Amino acid sequence: MWTITYYSERVRTEVFSLPVGILAGYMRLLGVMEKFGADLRMPHSRAMGGGLFELRPRGHEGIGRVFYCTQMGQRIVILHSFIKKTQETPVTELRIARKRLKEVLDNG
Repeated sequence: MWTITYYSERVRTEVFSLPVGILAGYMRLLGVMEKFGADLRMPHSRAMGGGLFELRPRGHEGIGRVFYCTQMGQRIVILHSFIKKTQETPVTELRIARKRLKEVLDNG
């Protein structure tokens, strides 16, 4: 089994505040990752480079994105989430996720 952790309690709160349909999609994908690991593929997950990945939950409210990384010992760290409103992932959202990824990797 894989362990899911959150970068901070604030990140956990933000993720669980996603709209109900998107949250349901996230919970389904999380269950798959807990059981089988983080190696999901499109359309469920996408590698963003440098060890950063995004989960791609959908709901009737729209599309969510949840950034995560993996660590030794079968651990997945949820870094950031947001509701996607444009075709491209906003640079500010990516910047937040990459900063947190660096902190997680540096603190190993």
